[in-house]
Amino acid sequence: MRKAISLLFVMLFLCSFSVHKFYVSVMQIDHVPSKKRVEITSRIFVDDLEKALTKKYNKKINLTSSRELPDADALIEGYLKEKVKIFINNKPQNITFLARELEGDVLILYTKIAISKKINTFEIYNSLLTEVYQDQQNIVHTNINSNKKSILLTNTELKEKIDY
Repeated sequence: MRKAISLLFVMLFLCSFSVHKFYVSVMQIDHVPSKKRVEITSRIFVDDLEKALTKKYNKKINLTSSRELPDADALIEGYLKEKVKIFINNKPQNITFLARELEGDVLILYTKIAISKKINTFEIYNSLLTEVYQDQQNIVHTNINSNKKSILLTNTELKEKIDY
């Protein structure tokens, strides 16, 4: 009986700690001079993106389900263009949405920027999901001019500039 009570006490103690979910997106940015473009691959948890899109457009998008809205890609593209801004050589760039695919519970978004000039400065503004989660972290990995760099952007630090 004592063992049962002790075991129950230990179980209650361990269960009293709540699980803290982490909120993170990961973006890989690669300059590909041979293709005259910058390729961007973003990885975002589907449920988090769904919350952000529902909040922005005030309607349920139902991503990756049979009830997904027909204009889901256009809504995702609009959200990305609002939340991610890139400046190359101090000039704003047009980000083109290419495609998306599902990998487990992560949505992978493929975008690109056409660029034929050498990149001397690269600036990124990334506020993905920060309107939904105060503790959202957006990790950005860059590979530009054969220089690799990783950046952590948060609700309080939304942009970073890199000189090459």
